[in-house]
Amino acid sequence: MFPFRTSLAATLLFVSSHLSAGPLGLVLPTDNDKIFTDPTEFYMYTDRNFEGVRSKPWQGGTYGFSRNQRRTSIGIVYTRFHEGIDIRPVRRDASGNPLDDVYSMMNGTVVHVSSDSSKSNYGRYMVVHHDFGNGPFFSLYAHLSSATAAVGQQVRAGQPIAKMGYTGAGINRERAHVHVELAMLLSDRFQDWYSRHFTSANHHGIYNGINMIGLDIASLLKAHRANPGITMDQFIASQEVHYKVLIPGGRNLAFLRRYPFLGKNVRSVAFPKSWEFSFAASGVPLAVEPSKKSLSYPAVTYVKPTGTDHSYVTNGRLTGSGSSAKLTPSGSRYMQLISDSF
Repeated sequence: MFPFRTSLAATLLFVSSHLSAGPLGLVLPTDNDKIFTDPTEFYMYTDRNFEGVRSKPWQGGTYGFSRNQRRTSIGIVYTRFHEGIDIRPVRRDASGNPLDDVYSMMNGTVVHVSSDSSKSNYGRYMVVHHDFGNGPFFSLYAHLSSATAAVGQQVRAGQPIAKMGYTGAGINRERAHVHVELAMLLSDRFQDWYSRHFTSANHHGIYNGINMIGLDIASLLKAHRANPGITMDQFIASQEVHYKVLIPGGRNLAFLRRYPFLGKNVRSVAFPKSWEFSFAASGVPLAVEPSKKSLSYPAVTYVKPTGTDHSYVTNGRLTGSGSSAKLTPSGSRYMQLISDSF
């Protein structure tokens, strides 16, 4: 659907001519607006059992490293990354079933509806494509009771598209919620990559959750409330670079053509032999810069120093400690996917 493969010259022209973007027009995905005033009433809790102590922390429903506590030399760290936000219902029927509508967060087009709850940990879920001048972004709504919009349908920001539910792995009626992500697409050749690493069927095409990397949607919602004119490139530029990886790539880089605003100094190297990606700790790409360096395999060129194993704070993509790091097998596969080098 996004077949961006062409010469370097065409890539540079495309990048330089697609750097302006409009406001996002972002709205909340349900009637629950407590994210701005009382997060304890906005996020759905998770069930936790750490060192024999059971709890139900609402923080487990937030974006980021919010789950799977682990005691380390620097204290307790949260090692499991949660790629979206879990929003609790504001209305239930007498039996406790959620009654909330789920709304499209922005104008867009429905591109995927998974109606069989057994085909994904997301349960029933929907993906909506948005483009406000920075390339394709995708909002994902999971654990739905049902979808009320169909593939191919154009939707407006705030339009009902689904009903909240509790389908999917590990969800029950008490913990009914909608899991929401806003993501970038990693590769339009996802099936080729998937077939190399998995034997199970891929039921979701390029809209498989593995192929979408979720942004810090909670911070974006708050930033948009403070400044409704904020653009996606401005928001992503505000995120902290946690590590950088140099990836063999040559002249063509489909990911950069999808997201040209990430390109930095794209005219500084006439014939790049590799590309340096800057990543947030989550793995969200924040910048892409051409390089003259030749290498056979991706290599970490920078990491934010930490007193614990980097795997705990990079979603398992790096390992090492301090200012030294290398890619794990999972990290190497991720770099293959984002650069189409497979």
